[in-house]
Amino acid sequence: LTLRWPMLLRSAASALLRTSAEIPTLFPVSTVRFVRQSLRHPPRNRPFSTSVRQTMDGNIEEILAPLRLAVKEQGDLVRQMKQDGVPDVDITKAVAELKARKRTLEAKELALQPKDDIVDRTRMEDTLKRRFFYDQAFAIYGGVSGLYDFGPVGCALKNNILQAWRQHFIQEEQILEIDCTMLTPEPVLKTSGHVDKFADYMVKDVKNGECFRADHLLKAHLQKLMSDKKCAAEKKAEMEEVITQMDNYTQQELTDLFVKYNVKSPTTGNDLTAPISFNLMFQTSIGPGGSMPGYLRPETAQGIFLNFKRLLEFNQGKLPFAAAQIGNSFRNEISPRSGLIRVREFTMAEIEHFVDPNEKVHPRFSNVANLDIILYSSKAQTSGQSAQIMRLGDAVEQGVINNSVLGYFIGRIYLYLTKVGIAKDKLRFRQHMDNEMAHYACDCWDAEAKTSYGWIEIVGCADRSCYDLKCHARATKVPLVAEKHLKEPISLKLQQFVNVVQFEPNKGAIGKAYKKDAKIAMEYLSVCDECYITEQEQLLNESGGGSCSKCNRAFLWHR
Repeated sequence: LTLRWPMLLRSAASALLRTSAEIPTLFPVSTVRFVRQSLRHPPRNRPFSTSVRQTMDGNIEEILAPLRLAVKEQGDLVRQMKQDGVPDVDITKAVAELKARKRTLEAKELALQPKDDIVDRTRMEDTLKRRFFYDQAFAIYGGVSGLYDFGPVGCALKNNILQAWRQHFIQEEQILEIDCTMLTPEPVLKTSGHVDKFADYMVKDVKNGECFRADHLLKAHLQKLMSDKKCAAEKKAEMEEVITQMDNYTQQELTDLFVKYNVKSPTTGNDLTAPISFNLMFQTSIGPGGSMPGYLRPETAQGIFLNFKRLLEFNQGKLPFAAAQIGNSFRNEISPRSGLIRVREFTMAEIEHFVDPNEKVHPRFSNVANLDIILYSSKAQTSGQSAQIMRLGDAVEQGVINNSVLGYFIGRIYLYLTKVGIAKDKLRFRQHMDNEMAHYACDCWDAEAKTSYGWIEIVGCADRSCYDLKCHARATKVPLVAEKHLKEPISLKLQQFVNVVQFEPNKGAIGKAYKKDAKIAMEYLSVCDECYITEQEQLLNESGGGSCSKCNRAFLWHR
């Protein structure tokens, strides 16, 4: 189970908290079945628009009605396309349009909020800096964007929030706390996917070297062109389509768009380089020789996964158990912005809760089942509906939340956030839509707070299966699994079968191609799990081949 925290100090101090929980597989092959508690309480769904925002004027609902309808129509179209087996490229475009319509709806809802609900952010930030809650780091040298120092009051506030977090989660839930190094060797993050995928596209000013995030700059440039009264309707519609598809463009497509719309540096007007992929991790070398590349960790989760075996032994081999870590993480953001929200160094608090995948029922779920929480389900988002206040027990019973373990931690997160001062009517849990979730996750919710920047994610809570543990087990050949003693042995009749997914390598071809390294390739293929094999099969069908690396040796493969 994965619960990920960026913790809310947004208006005063920045302590990004993450909570994560992974579920290890107990057996090499298992069918995951989710058990839901049966609760006797009748459903009590209340529309967010009537209960939280008090009562929304009929005129406002009239304004929002066509936007809601547009979202619903596009959501229905996406579902129909998936049912009809439409090509992925067309579905991707339709999903991008759905997201754009959803953003338009939410922006309009925020614009129509009561005037007394709006914070003067500039004055607020000025006050916090004058009273030295925080300030830009290295200010007397001109400062560095994305890096901040906390003053005496900011430190006290941050420490109080972390102390409350430890009390609420680690002590009350009896969670095992660890403290891992921030320096991480490259192979670890290569396995986790951060080396290859943790990147954004960037462009540079050809004269002064100033860097900009490509998609953000292109979007801002197009919006500026569209605001021109002389812009033709046809041209405006074309640019709106480009903005809608912004998240789906490849590097070459972005390059072509920068040329087509003649995008220049917004600060100097100089030409820009073509977009390049920029990894968001801070790279370094470990040791004086520089032969061991490494990175400052981008998250705290990997240290918990790598110590899973030791933690399981410490817990006497019993499930469920949870591990937590609080510490700094680093992300080399291309364009840090939004004050303390998007920074380059931040504090995270993360929990990984490990459970039997066949027993996802939390024994203390009844303690939080009666909480009324604002839930913004995936179904509501794709139908143009508002978030709803819903009893947590009903949400689990009706399948809105996948299982009671996930539901329990959503409840505990809600209690913590309200305890440290977040208003209940400005806190909601938004469910990830199908296209947002990783293929190995079965459910994911973000706790979002309503701020002067709009709705901002402050906590992530996800059921991620045992994907991370499997990846590290495959790379190291160390089994990161838990075992359970059965009360009675399982007997299989002759007509019963166990499904096993594995590679069927062509040994002759591998031996001929790699000779003495063939043994390494065969050993690698023999420990690959079902999840990885399924991924590679899909890649094979789409591109006809792929590659992998083991012991500093690259292997290419095809049918």
